[in-house]
Amino acid sequence: QMQLKESGGGLVQVGGSLSLSCAASGRSVSRYTMAWFRQTPGKEREFVAAIKSSNSATYYADSVKGRFTMSRDTAKNTVTLQMKSLKSEDTAVYYCAADASIIVSTLSQAYQYDFWGQGTQVTVSS
Repeated sequence: QMQLKESGGGLVQVGGSLSLSCAASGRSVSRYTMAWFRQTPGKEREFVAAIKSSNSATYYADSVKGRFTMSRDTAKNTVTLQMKSLKSEDTAVYYCAADASIIVSTLSQAYQYDFWGQGTQVTVSS
């Protein structure tokens, strides 16, 4: 089993920056494809970013490309999502997810991921 715990959420103004962290336990993040999703009330969970276990390649949703950066620290067993130039539409609960065998074509599909954190709220206010 792999446990994931997000932190770093909070309230930030439009145009500001925030960094989310996902601490993993039970398994190494280096062996899993790690991802960030977000969800707002009444909507499905939306893919934000992912980092592949095999080659550390990163993938981003078009809506966050150029503004968000995902990275992995194998020594600390964490992944981080650095967010800048935040917009009000970035407001959501952000979730960390992990899967050992996901393929690139399915990275954005939430149901493919086996492990999830409980989420952290990000609110971008104007």
